[in-house]
Amino acid sequence: MRVYLPGTIAMLRELETAGELRARSGTGFALTPALRESYASGSDEELEYAALLDAARASLRLIAAEEKPEPRRVVISADIDEVTLRPDLDAAVVRLAGPVKIADVAAIHVDAAEAAESVQAAAAVIDQADLGDPDAEFTLGDAEDHELAWYAPQELPFLLELL
Repeated sequence: MRVYLPGTIAMLRELETAGELRARSGTGFALTPALRESYASGSDEELEYAALLDAARASLRLIAAEEKPEPRRVVISADIDEVTLRPDLDAAVVRLAGPVKIADVAAIHVDAAEAAESVQAAAAVIDQADLGDPDAEFTLGDAEDHELAWYAPQELPFLLELL
């Protein structure tokens, strides 16, 4: 199953150094039966993109929790065999049994530098947006208007060097 893991730049550095990564709380997002059921229509590609966007929003929470955050959303796409569906948490949520090895990574998605200001502002108000604050939701929308850039796993060292 293709799983989208929310991350941070610090987590990408860990992935490069250790060759594996533990998802925070073992949480990822995927095209699950509950996610498919929650949409009236949509191709697999569209629904997988919705799961990726859920992971990108979760990345904002991780950025907000870091002591010295680098304000770029990160999503790591990986092919994982052992996951547990968690529709009680949200339609796309899955739990991973263990760490994700670099060999399982299919792609890395990262904000471009021009998104940094919007991402930093969104990370600061993510909790308020979750509680329905319209101004916070607007700020969140500014960050989500930026598309994530795509990188192949073998490009990770070069990506980190450029940051």
